[in-house]
Amino acid sequence: MEVSPSDEELANLAARGERTAFEVLVRRHKGAFFAFVRRYIGQRDDAHDVLQDAFLAAWLALNRYDPSRPFLPWLRTIALNKCRDFGRRQKVRRLLLLAKAAEPEPESIPSLDINAPDAIEALRLQRLDAAITALPGFYKEPLLLTAVSGLSHMEAAALLKTTPKAVEMRLRRARQRLAKAIGEGDAEG
Repeated sequence: MEVSPSDEELANLAARGERTAFEVLVRRHKGAFFAFVRRYIGQRDDAHDVLQDAFLAAWLALNRYDPSRPFLPWLRTIALNKCRDFGRRQKVRRLLLLAKAAEPEPESIPSLDINAPDAIEALRLQRLDAAITALPGFYKEPLLLTAVSGLSHMEAAALLKTTPKAVEMRLRRARQRLAKAIGEGDAEG
């Protein structure tokens, strides 16, 4: 049985100009990173663009990657920074245009059969996605890093340059805000 090369080995090869090694890294991680970026950004099309920007930035920065360190946290930092950049650009656009975030016109929203078995769950998930997107980055980032990317509090703290206790506190407050936003449970717990 053939063992596939590690991310670090592939990144090292890619840094030496082997494009196919980087393509393997992209295929290996694009699903998990898309899930993270999609929930951070909120819009599927924008998330695709941000993810593409993140992988392009990683490709262009490979000469600065230290192969003695794990590749995935390095790549995750780039993706997180691209999400933050996107958020800042969106705020500037809204200020310049004096317009609120685009919302679909009521007639353009597809009708939903509330008698369908999954309709209530679909609405709940839609509200949860919107509530996550609306969270300030201070709370959204640790939530997505732990819940979507599966990082431990310690790993998320290292990426966010804070302490595991601070991550725990931000997660608690993020969950409180989400519960309040979607009108479920005790917003204090």
